[in-house]
Amino acid sequence: MTADVTTVAAARGRVAYAEYGDPEGAPLVLFHGTPGSRLFGAVFDDAARERNVRLLVPDRPGYGRSAPRPDRTLADTAAFVEPVLDDAGVDRARVAGFSGGGPHALALAATAPERVTGVELVSTAAPPSLHDRPTAQRLLHGLAAWTPPLLSALLRGQAWLAARGSPSLVAGQYTDDPAALDDATGRAVREEFLEAFADGTTGAVTELALLGDEWDLPLDAVDAPVRLWHGDDDENAPLEGARALARQVDGEVTVLDGADHLTALLDARDRLLDAAADPASREAVAAKGGD
Repeated sequence: MTADVTTVAAARGRVAYAEYGDPEGAPLVLFHGTPGSRLFGAVFDDAARERNVRLLVPDRPGYGRSAPRPDRTLADTAAFVEPVLDDAGVDRARVAGFSGGGPHALALAATAPERVTGVELVSTAAPPSLHDRPTAQRLLHGLAAWTPPLLSALLRGQAWLAARGSPSLVAGQYTDDPAALDDATGRAVREEFLEAFADGTTGAVTELALLGDEWDLPLDAVDAPVRLWHGDDDENAPLEGARALARQVDGEVTVLDGADHLTALLDARDRLLDAAADPASREAVAAKGGD
C-alpha cells in the first residue's frame, strides 16, 4: 500500500507524514530506520488494520518530503513530531522506533513526556559509549562527520543501484537471508529506502553523524514504560548495546532467538501492535487466533 502524504508546517520547514492501519484506531507513532521514510508504514499496514491501530509515520528532516535540517540533534525530535500529532488530532500516543528510529522514539519520550504513553524499540541503535559499535557503523559515522560529500556520493550510488536491481539488494543490508522475505515485504523495504533519497541525501548524512556522537538526551527523563525487541543475531546493532540501553531507561528486553536486524522487526511486529491496540481490539485478535 502507498498511503497519501500529508505535509504540515514545523519549526524551520515542512514535515511530511503518512497514515496506515485503521484511521479510527489507537494511535501509534512509528519512526523509520536510518535511512528510511514514511513508506516504512507499509510493512505494518495490514497487521495494524486488523488490530485497529492507527499508524502515524513521519519523514524525519531531510528524508522523503520533509525539509532538511542539517544541524538537528536528537533533542529536536519533538519539534518535528508534535506538529504531526497536532495535525492528526492526537494528544498522546504510543511510539515505536526501528533501528535509527529507536533513539528518536526515546527522544520524544524524554523531551515531550506528556505526549507519550509507552515506547517500543526494535533492533534499536544504542549510544556509542554503551557498547563496541560494528566496524561498518564506525566507518559510516566517520564519513558523515569528516567527509560528508563522499558519504553523500556513496548513498546516491546505493540508491541508483537499488532502483535498478532486485529488492534483495536493499534487504541484504538488513538481513542475512533476503530471499526469505515475502515479495510484498521485499518491495516495501526497497520503496521505503528509495523514498528516503527522493530529495537528496541530507537526512541520512545528518543522522549518521548525530547517532554516532553521544546522544544529547536525558535518558533518565524517560518515564513511559520502554520495551526493547532485539535479535540475538543482529550484526547491525548488536544485542549488547540494546541490553545496556535498557538498563539506562529501566526497560524490558525481549530477545528474539535467531533473528537479525530486519527479521527481528518482522518477528516482533504483531506483538508490538498488540501492545498499541486498545483492550477490545486485543481481545478480538486473540479470539480470532483461537478459532
